[in-house]
Amino acid sequence: MSLLIRGGTVVNADGRARADVYCANGKIVAVGENLETPSGAEVINAGGQYVMPGGIDPHTHMQLPFMGTVASEDFYTGTAAGFAGGTTMIIDFVIPNPQQPLMEAYRDWRGWAEKSAGDYSFHVAVTWWDESVAADMKTLVEEEGVNSFKHFMAYKNAIMATDETIYHSFKQALALGAIVTVHAENGELVYQLQREILAQGITGPEGHPLSRPPKVEGEAAHRVIKFAEVIGVPVYLVHVSTEDALGHIMRARAEGSRVFGEVLAGHLLIDDSVYRNPDWEAAAAHVMSPPFRPKENQEALWRGLQSGALQTTATDHCCFCYEQKAAGKDDFTQIPNGTGGVEDRLAVLWTHGVNTGRLTPEEFVAVTSTNAAKIFNIHPRKGAIIAGADADIVVWDPAATKTISKKTHHQNVDFNIFEGMNVTGLASHTVSQGKLVYANGELRAERGAGRYIKRPAFHPMFDALGKRAAATVNTPVVR
Repeated sequence: MSLLIRGGTVVNADGRARADVYCANGKIVAVGENLETPSGAEVINAGGQYVMPGGIDPHTHMQLPFMGTVASEDFYTGTAAGFAGGTTMIIDFVIPNPQQPLMEAYRDWRGWAEKSAGDYSFHVAVTWWDESVAADMKTLVEEEGVNSFKHFMAYKNAIMATDETIYHSFKQALALGAIVTVHAENGELVYQLQREILAQGITGPEGHPLSRPPKVEGEAAHRVIKFAEVIGVPVYLVHVSTEDALGHIMRARAEGSRVFGEVLAGHLLIDDSVYRNPDWEAAAAHVMSPPFRPKENQEALWRGLQSGALQTTATDHCCFCYEQKAAGKDDFTQIPNGTGGVEDRLAVLWTHGVNTGRLTPEEFVAVTSTNAAKIFNIHPRKGAIIAGADADIVVWDPAATKTISKKTHHQNVDFNIFEGMNVTGLASHTVSQGKLVYANGELRAERGAGRYIKRPAFHPMFDALGKRAAATVNTPVVR
């Protein structure tokens, strides 16, 4: 099976050029002008379009058991929906229950993910601590290709990691050559504020952002950055949503700390007015953590993305249907947290980033694919249109338009946070492992075709990471 993408403009994070791209046996074989068409090769005419690395969403939760239910999007439907929007790989999360062995949870998620249409990998959460956790972390890094461990500072009495757990896990991650990732919200503050707000008689979705004000995130971001600095381990903050948290990241990076920041497409474009919608279902559908923020935070997040203080974009794709959200009808703390977006991330970022002049096409590639591949140590296998890389490619039509709607999206959920948004710039074709999986509106996803992608540890250069300046994304390649 071979494929030739002819006549497009290849865009990588470091530049663009007119070139054809030839793929065979799941790899990019050649990139250059006027390539000959091999016998039997399928040809895509990409004239007037961009040819870019497939999107990598570094933060999804497919099929997640959470808050008494299970996310409606499974690994097949979620990765297939990603294809329709130009995303070819996800990094999902294994989240053990308190006291559950990490390896047991990891095997559960690996089993669920076997149905994936696209390539996938995992971060593994550390939710508790004893020496068995340390041993499982070692196995995950050395045998299973996991090089990132997640820590929730929120969700008290559930999956929140204590300072003791964070300390030991960070130390072990450093010793193993793994990066740590963190959901930064002060869980104790959230818990106490939730109780106060409910006591005031506020039970609807509007109580959700009131119980998680921006300073709750800022405090946790500052604290965990200092935690990581003391230990010397690089830290990646997921779903940065406030100017306050961003400020702590910027100061730490300016001081030479190895700190990375991720921003969600939703936090760049949606504000907290959605929680005041008189339609309870519409308001509840937007409940996620951290919540959507006051509008002034959006411009700060865009500046963070433009300046390089935030390196990646994600979705935190975690879908719950109206019926599932209704569990919190009389108590906002019981509304399952999560929204969608894996299908729409690239289109909304192109429309509101590239088309507005906030981002160049090269910067778009960096924040939607290449930087995630570098930070999580799978570049240049992923995140680049070069010979030898995986043939995960999106052919992007900058003139194509549509209106986003739950009626036409491929995501397995009955709500879309970008409902009614007009976008210009869409995937015309998506290629995964050298196969055409989406073509001009036709989804050709194959259940189970996705591969588990191992991500090597960062040795031997890793020990210096915490001491080196973090002015640019420059994750070392394993050797």
